[in-house]
Amino acid sequence: MLAPDLAREWQRRFGRRGPEKIVCVGLNYRDHAEEQGVEPPAAPLLFAKLSNALSAPGDPIPIPPETNHVDAEAELAVVIGARARRVPIERALDVVAAYTAANDVSARDLQFSDGQWLRSKSFDGFCPLGPRLVDARELGAADDLGIAQRVNGVTLQDSRTSQLVFGVREIVARVSDAMTLEPGDIILTGTPAGVGIFRDPPLALRPGDEVEVEVEGIGVLRSPVIAEPTS
Repeated sequence: MLAPDLAREWQRRFGRRGPEKIVCVGLNYRDHAEEQGVEPPAAPLLFAKLSNALSAPGDPIPIPPETNHVDAEAELAVVIGARARRVPIERALDVVAAYTAANDVSARDLQFSDGQWLRSKSFDGFCPLGPRLVDARELGAADDLGIAQRVNGVTLQDSRTSQLVFGVREIVARVSDAMTLEPGDIILTGTPAGVGIFRDPPLALRPGDEVEVEVEGIGVLRSPVIAEPTS
């Protein structure tokens, strides 16, 4: 669930207590593609997280028993402010209301074994969001913001949104070609290099860790890591 203050702001601005849709973009940083030894995609690679994954700043990330490798992913999140269908790139920012920080938590072993990403991305608590909404007029196209992820104070990801393969304008336009975007919907724009699974040796989140996602101009989103309660 969203933090109470964010839920109230969603209700005030968008007429609902949270997003109807959480749309994500995969492999959307040049440095992230490079660390995997693959070419960036020719078009935005879209997938979804479900709303049960939403959690508030300070809420724990629970590690489910079904997975042996959970990763954190620092992301810039775009919040849609107006209904949009097939919006042209040059007008895409007109339908962006705000930005926030997000953590696209992922069960990597399940992501790779399933052959698609829904289960691995949508466990309860796998989409921390916050700490606040920043009006789009303050950040514009958000095309050169620092973005970082730290685990227990150690920096794993440190990049800039200038590394995005597809920027905010093109992402919003391309997503709106596929589906009608509604006020309050969220688009996670991708994660940069440095995620745990591609480190040597790989680094997975463990109970007792603390994850920080920081986006310049937005703030720091902090989440403790716990084992999923058994009862």
